[in-house]
Amino acid sequence: MAVGAQFRWLVTGGSGFLGVHLCRSLRARGQEVTAYDIADFPADEKIDGVGVIAGDVRDGDALGRALAGVDYVVHAAAALALAAPEEIASVNAEGTKTVLEAAARAGVKRVVYIGTTAVYGMPRFHPIGEDAPLDPMGPYGIAKARAEQYCVDAKGVETVRIRPKSFIGSGRLGIFQILFDWIESGKKIPVLGNGENRFQLMEVRDLADAVWLAALNGRPGEVYNVGAAEFGTVNQDLGALLEHAGTGSRILHLPSRPTKAILAALSAMRLSPVYRWVYDTADQDSFVSTEKAQRELGWRPQFSNRQAMIATYDWYLREGKRMAQMTGTSHRVAWKQGALRLVKALM
Repeated sequence: MAVGAQFRWLVTGGSGFLGVHLCRSLRARGQEVTAYDIADFPADEKIDGVGVIAGDVRDGDALGRALAGVDYVVHAAAALALAAPEEIASVNAEGTKTVLEAAARAGVKRVVYIGTTAVYGMPRFHPIGEDAPLDPMGPYGIAKARAEQYCVDAKGVETVRIRPKSFIGSGRLGIFQILFDWIESGKKIPVLGNGENRFQLMEVRDLADAVWLAALNGRPGEVYNVGAAEFGTVNQDLGALLEHAGTGSRILHLPSRPTKAILAALSAMRLSPVYRWVYDTADQDSFVSTEKAQRELGWRPQFSNRQAMIATYDWYLREGKRMAQMTGTSHRVAWKQGALRLVKALM
C-alpha cells in the first residue's frame, strides 16, 4: 500500500470499543471506512465519513454485499469471554471463517485479524515470542486459536494476524470499570499474590497504529505480538494509578490459591464477572515480545502501562460513569459486579 493512497476499508465489530477507535484512526489517515456490526454505532461517537452497515459476521450473504469494492478488512468482531461458550465458538471461530470466505469471493486485498495473546495460555518463559506454542484457555482462547488457523489456511485472500495484550483507553469499561469504580470509592484493591509479577497492557491508539502498519507492511500469513514497551510490576503500575487518583485507595495483597478458588466458585454460580483467564493470570508474569512488530512493521508504542491506565481512569471520571449506567457483556458497558458488590462494601 502506498503511503497517502486512499482505499476502502470494512471494520467488522466497528461499533465496539476497538472498532470505534479503528474507524477513527483510519479516517484520520484519509481512508474510506465502513463499520460493520450487529450492534448500533454509538450515537455520541459518530465519525464524519464513516458508513455504517448492520450485519452479523456469520451472515455470508450480508458480508458479500458489504464487501463489494472493499480493499482491506480489519476483522475485530468478537464475542467476549462472558458470552455463552456456543456463542463464542460461533462468532469468534466460525464467524472468522465466514469473513475470510466472503473476503476471498469479493476480491479483498488483505484481512487484518485481531487475535489475542490469550492463545498462549500461561507460558513459563517471558517475554513470549510469536513462535511460542499455543495453549489456549477456556472457550474464548480456544475459539480465537481456531480462528487464527482459519486465517493461516485461508485461500484467495492475504491475512495478517495481530495478537494484542489487553488494551484500554477512552471508551473502555467492562472489567476495568469495576477497578475504576472501586478506586473512585477509595476502596482497597485486591491483588492476588505479592504483586511483583509484570503484567503488560497497551493503549488502544497504539493498537490502531499497529493495525494500520500491519496492512501496509505486514508479511502475508505472519502474526505479530503488540503491547506496551514500558511496564512494571503490578505493584508499580497499579500503585502509580492509585497515587494519581488520590482517593485513599490502596493495594490489598491476598493469597492466590484460596482467592482463586473463591473466584472460580463465584464464576461457576454466575455471581462474579471475573472469569478464569483474569484470575488465573493475575498473579503471573504476562508479557510478550514486540520486537518482531517493531522490526517488520516499523511500529513503536507511544504509551506506557501507567500512562494508559491513568488516561483511561481520567476519561472514566469525565465521561465513562455515564456510559457505565448501562450493563452487558461488551467492553463499552459496565459488567454487573454481582457478589463483588458485597466484597466492595467490606473493603
